[in-house]
Amino acid sequence: MTAELFVWWMLALVAIASAVMVVSAKNPVHSVLFLILCFFNTAGMFVLAGAEFLAMILVVVYVGAVAVLFLFVVMMLDINFVRLREGFLNYLPVGALVGLVLLAELVLVGATWALKEPGPGVAVAEGIDNTRALGRLLYTEHFVVFQIAGLILLVAIVGAIALTLRQRVGVKRQDVARQVHRRPEETVTLVRVETGKGV
Repeated sequence: MTAELFVWWMLALVAIASAVMVVSAKNPVHSVLFLILCFFNTAGMFVLAGAEFLAMILVVVYVGAVAVLFLFVVMMLDINFVRLREGFLNYLPVGALVGLVLLAELVLVGATWALKEPGPGVAVAEGIDNTRALGRLLYTEHFVVFQIAGLILLVAIVGAIALTLRQRVGVKRQDVARQVHRRPEETVTLVRVETGKGV
């Protein structure tokens, strides 16, 4: 077994384990941490497979979107921020463990990627880099599927906003239609003040 294959299997096993922990963890904060770990492992597997562009997109887009995902979880579950800040030390061991695993995997993936030679499993076209080849595929052969995926993501965003939008009692909301159609006598009161006297 080569070093590249060993790192590949290690990343795959950690990715599967972290994916299981995402759905089995009772605390949403722990689930988000394991989700970040799963994304980083998958990105490392992409790097070893020769798809550096997909690895960077996975890290930048998905790990960056984890903050939005956590925001939706907090909005839908009504998590108490005060109690969450009080239990910061409870999350520290899990966060430190995830951080150490990520650091070790980044070192392993970087060393393996720097030492590996292009194998038969990596398709490299002459004069075309990964990004250009992926762009040609997405915008020519798979254009319709790419647009459908974008539409599904748009529907998911609208659905998440609709789920988290609540009407709370006692909160003042702006009614634009009522403001536009109001009459002056409903909003302005004319008072005749006699000379030398106040209102």
